[in-house]
Amino acid sequence: MTEALLALAADLQRRGEAFTLATVVRAEAPTSAKPGAKALIREDGRVEGWVGGACAEPVVVREALNALRDGRPRLIGLYGEGGGGPARAPGILDYAMTCHSGGTLEIYVEPYLPSPLLVLVGHGPVVETLATLGRAAGYTVMTELGDQPLGRRVSVVVATHADSDEDALGRVLATEAGYVSLVASRRRATTILERLRQRGVPAERLGRVKAPAGLDLGAVTPAEIAISILAEIVQHHRGEKDVFVHDPPDQAIDPICGMSVAIADARHRSDAGGRTTYFCCAHCKETFEQNPERYLPSNP
Repeated sequence: MTEALLALAADLQRRGEAFTLATVVRAEAPTSAKPGAKALIREDGRVEGWVGGACAEPVVVREALNALRDGRPRLIGLYGEGGGGPARAPGILDYAMTCHSGGTLEIYVEPYLPSPLLVLVGHGPVVETLATLGRAAGYTVMTELGDQPLGRRVSVVVATHADSDEDALGRVLATEAGYVSLVASRRRATTILERLRQRGVPAERLGRVKAPAGLDLGAVTPAEIAISILAEIVQHHRGEKDVFVHDPPDQAIDPICGMSVAIADARHRSDAGGRTTYFCCAHCKETFEQNPERYLPSNP
């Protein structure tokens, strides 16, 4: 199982797809998963592998998607009655183990994000310097527009210094590229954008173009201009919170254990108490239905 998961992880990395790996690092019986057990969680929440059943998997998926959003690993603790609590290890995200069997699991969740793509269209000292700086900053650099889709993590800088600026920008603005800029003077940039407007490019797409490119650092030399552009790209993408994953499904909170439950996929729900309530597992549902008034808010 581990070899198959690692092979899948390597394949996803080659294809530039984001994912997380979850590994059980500690377990206290009774648990079905043991130390070393692994699961791979994709951007859409699909799970390959095994780190526990209905009590563990929803928590792992939730935190895996959070890790893809913020780019940070985390250590999850699921603690049953009598299990070793998180006080011994500050920094653990602790959850209640809701299965009847109890037990304790601690699971390390690590995101793997593809290198961001920087597409440079054009030539000249600014483009050459920007290519060098981009590679040093961990970007995958391409020097021409290909046929590959351009998503929100892609940054495109157009600097052809010719009439082809308009053609290149028109192609890029038809995609979902997250950052688009034009290396040109303010006067020339205004002229190019007006021509694109006359071609029928919608105003909301034209509004995505940063022109002139780069932060206003007072840059003069080609090297300084390249630095200002890369700084702007970093600033743009670091401000994006949900770049790497699909929009999360609508969530409900399990009133017994406090776990978030995806409403569309919830297997356990109850209409007791006059409203629909969602649960992570059958045990939480049974506990709720024994006394719904105890767990329902007074003003739902």
